[in-house]
Amino acid sequence: MAAPLRGTQTLVDQMGWVFSRPSITAIEVAWRWAFGVPFLLVCWAHLQRILAALPAQSAGVTGIDAQNPWVAAAQVSDVVARYQPYISHELRWLAPAAILAWIVVSSLGRSAVLKRLEPSVRFRPLSMLLLQAAWAGLFAAISWAWFRSIAWVAATHITAETEPDLVGYSMWVIFLSLGFFTLWALINWAVSIAPLLVLLEGVSPFAALVRSVKLGRTFTGKLVEISMVMGIVNLALVVLAMVFSAAPLPFSDQLGGDTLHAVWAAAAIFYLVASDYFQVVRLKSCVEFWHAYRGIAVSNLEPTHSK
Repeated sequence: MAAPLRGTQTLVDQMGWVFSRPSITAIEVAWRWAFGVPFLLVCWAHLQRILAALPAQSAGVTGIDAQNPWVAAAQVSDVVARYQPYISHELRWLAPAAILAWIVVSSLGRSAVLKRLEPSVRFRPLSMLLLQAAWAGLFAAISWAWFRSIAWVAATHITAETEPDLVGYSMWVIFLSLGFFTLWALINWAVSIAPLLVLLEGVSPFAALVRSVKLGRTFTGKLVEISMVMGIVNLALVVLAMVFSAAPLPFSDQLGGDTLHAVWAAAAIFYLVASDYFQVVRLKSCVEFWHAYRGIAVSNLEPTHSK
């Protein structure tokens, strides 16, 4: 019997398979940008409305001392406090509308991608809507916990009574951000594999969520491994995009502002497209692991159900 195959050992094969079929990645990019571009335009329009009501100069944005971090920290805090009522007012309706739009668009887009990866599946839009809502709920919970932890760090390290501890604040922000990022990578596989179970095994969304945590140690281990690797890849893409963005800075006087803006836009587009590509690679890996660990068992049950 051959030695057990590690989950990451198949990634190169899946990367080549997805790379040779760019239309699948194009679908992933299309549905994400179909939501992201209008959302950013709406945010920009409302930002202009806020700036019209409270100009940046009046709020103190233009007066922030970039040379003195101790003074700048207090100035930024004051600016945030001035804009908070305006932003909170806009988010009361914008945030729920954006979440609902993302759930609808992502359920349709993800279904189209899975259909290309596994042509035998059939569309189940309502089930995908419910599962994408579960994914969004878990992501919102992790994001809220991260935000509250950062707020605690700010309240304990940057106070009006004592000198701000920016070193301690920065250390805690880095530690907590990486910690929550790792936590998300460790637990999001359960809600990520559930849509596959709905489409491949024909179960209800609730049953898929229950099955996602009862897949067996071997299958679960592969999913966690792939999730962790993709989290590391995402961090690597962020660092690579930052390097691309910073590379032309020593030549800024010669290149000019327009060239720098074009480089930064290219770096952002590179990160977004590369991230979408690896999302498709992750889905393809999950489909292959399902065939290896559950596909045969499920197919053996089909004649019994048909009888």
